[in-house]
Amino acid sequence: MKYKTCISIAENSPNKIKNKLKESLKKSDYVEVRLDFLKTKQIPETLEIIKKDLKKIVCTLRPKNEGGKFPGTEKERIAILKLIAEYNPFLLDVEFNTLNKNKELSKYLNSTKTKLLVSWHDFKKTPKTTELKSKIKKMSKFSNNVKIVSTAKSIDDATRMLELYNKKGKNNLISFAMGDAGKISRILCLYLGSPYTYVSLGKAVAPGQFSVDEVNKIINLKSSK
Repeated sequence: MKYKTCISIAENSPNKIKNKLKESLKKSDYVEVRLDFLKTKQIPETLEIIKKDLKKIVCTLRPKNEGGKFPGTEKERIAILKLIAEYNPFLLDVEFNTLNKNKELSKYLNSTKTKLLVSWHDFKKTPKTTELKSKIKKMSKFSNNVKIVSTAKSIDDATRMLELYNKKGKNNLISFAMGDAGKISRILCLYLGSPYTYVSLGKAVAPGQFSVDEVNKIINLKSSK
C-alpha cells in the first residue's frame, strides 16, 4: 500500500507556481494549486503553464468567506471555475456551499469530464458526529470525492473526524482536523483510507500541516526495516 501526499502551493505569481510545482512533483504524488492567491487576470496564464501536469493537480479557487484569498467577485469566480473545468485537472475542489447555492454551476460541472472534489471546512470547531455524517450525505450528491475538514480543540475532536472513515460508504473521503490538536489526524487519515493527505513544501499553508519531508519520513518508517 502506498500512502500518497498532496503538496499545497499558494503563490502570488504564475512563475513562482511553475517553479514550486516542478519542485513539488519530485517529492509528492499530487499538488494542490491554490489559484486564489493570484490576481484574477493571472489565472488563465497559470493554467496554460501548469497544463501538462494537470493529471496530478488539484485546482482550488477559495473565496474569502471560505478561508481563501480570491480577490474578485463571486460571478468572476464561477466563470473561472468553469474555465478550470475545461482543463480537466486531476480534481477541481469546489466548496459544498458554492455548489449548493449555485445549481447552474453544479449542472455545468457535471456536464464536463472534470472530477469534482466537494469540500467543506469549519475553521472554528468540530461539529457533532450526526451533523458531520449528514453533511457528507449531502455533499456526496455532488460527487463521491468528498473533503470534510474541521478545527480540533482536542484529540477527541480529531478522533471524531477520523471515525467518519467507518461511515464513508462509496465515497473517496478526505477527512481530518486542522490545528495542533488535529495534527495527528493528517497522518492517521492515510491509514484509514484517505486517497492522500495535504502537506507543505516548506512553511505550512494551513494550521497544523506537516511538510512533505516529515510525512514521507513517518510513512516510510514501516517499510524501511
